[in-house]
Amino acid sequence: MTELKTPETRPANPRFSSGPCAKIPQYNLDMLADAPLGRSHRAAIGKSKLGEAIDLTREVLNVPADYRIGIVPGSDTGAVEMAMWTMLGERPVEMLAWESFGEGWVTDAVKQLKLDATVRKADYGHIVDFAEVDFNKDVVFTWNGTTSGVRVPNGDAIPADRQGLTICDATSAAFAMDLPWDKLDVVTFSWQKVLGGEGAHGMLILSPRAVERLESFTPDRPLPKIFRLTKGGKLIEGIFKGETINTPSMLAVEDYLVALKWAQGLGGVSGLVARADANAKAVRDFIADKDWIADLAADPATGSTTSVCLKFTDPAIKDGAAFAKAVAKRLDKENVALDAGAYRDAPAGLRIWCGSTVETSDVAALMPWIEWAYRAELAAQ
Repeated sequence: MTELKTPETRPANPRFSSGPCAKIPQYNLDMLADAPLGRSHRAAIGKSKLGEAIDLTREVLNVPADYRIGIVPGSDTGAVEMAMWTMLGERPVEMLAWESFGEGWVTDAVKQLKLDATVRKADYGHIVDFAEVDFNKDVVFTWNGTTSGVRVPNGDAIPADRQGLTICDATSAAFAMDLPWDKLDVVTFSWQKVLGGEGAHGMLILSPRAVERLESFTPDRPLPKIFRLTKGGKLIEGIFKGETINTPSMLAVEDYLVALKWAQGLGGVSGLVARADANAKAVRDFIADKDWIADLAADPATGSTTSVCLKFTDPAIKDGAAFAKAVAKRLDKENVALDAGAYRDAPAGLRIWCGSTVETSDVAALMPWIEWAYRAELAAQ
């Protein structure tokens, strides 16, 4: 075959992983010099850092003053499990799923918690019809499908006078998408997604309605210590002031603080949303006139602005799964896109992280490389 000419421009940062995600621009380890290493998280300095992380989270995300924000173990997974195990069972439940992680919450609700739940599912690239959901039940869903490239476009379908709780896994949405706090009772996310933080820690945000549920409902199941949010029928307020259930990494806390202050400097969530929107637009503008690649999201209104998932559509491709993996491998070998393959359970293709820490210039520089890899692999079949 004739050797295809490679594009002239390379992304300055080839990290397009959907988690852990790219660090903030100009990141370096010297930024963590103020981390209180070797100090107890219960000492004044540790409590101060954890409290600052909670306060800055509230400021950057515009979380209402009467919502509680806690730092919890087990990343986003731990936060979602904590909410489900402590709050579900008081009333009927609807579980919504349109990608791998939502499917996981369905499994936990039905097989582990033994709830008689109504389950609504949509195929990859689609979301469920929210008009059919009964919000007088407790409803559990992901805001953004990290593995399917689709998101809830807004909270308009969630009634303000709902009787049930809305429990929202927002781990690849928080800091990159506008979340309607008045429509969400429990919101969870992890540091290693949109702000590119380090792993292990999750965030749990509770509305007053969620707190009321915790204080009025005692589930008929044993609760591990790591899930307990109440004592004697009252919320353990310390959790929401930085008194964590188990020992956090103060290095990871410092890393989160650095990212939060960067976000603060952009003007908060509005600046972060604008960056993610511009990144996703760079991808979609590129594929708009191509007949060999397409957005996995079927409806542009629900297309993700963080985990943009693409599928190859050229009928000349002999083995779709093998082809997509080979293209991702070429991009990796050229060091222009690392970890850009589709999630293992998702349809074959590419997944380009376009979250707020990514530079639009890097996304734009990557696009010709995707075409180069596609054409090179097609010729090699």
